[in-house]
Amino acid sequence: MNIYQIRLDKEAVSLAIRGDIDFDRFDDFAESLAAALDCRVLERQWGADRHQWLLDFEGCRLWLNFEFYGDVAWLASDREEDLEVLAFLASLLKPLIREELP
Repeated sequence: MNIYQIRLDKEAVSLAIRGDIDFDRFDDFAESLAAALDCRVLERQWGADRHQWLLDFEGCRLWLNFEFYGDVAWLASDREEDLEVLAFLASLLKPLIREELP
């Protein structure tokens, strides 16, 4: 799992993740990410151009999304109070960030 950038969006209550993410091999990325964040996968959904997985982190439910055309994955919550959880997960991902894409 290669991550190049993470960005916490307080207004959208989401954490954007840029990296080497292949739409057709999304499962590999998502499984690695869930393991790195100690999240449990509750549900997996996919369509022609989007993957969406429901993850659980210590009782907090987050959606992991990836769209083919956006080239970015993101963790999102519908609850404003989950922003602290996303900030904590961002801190777990920071040591995994590699050099920016050229």
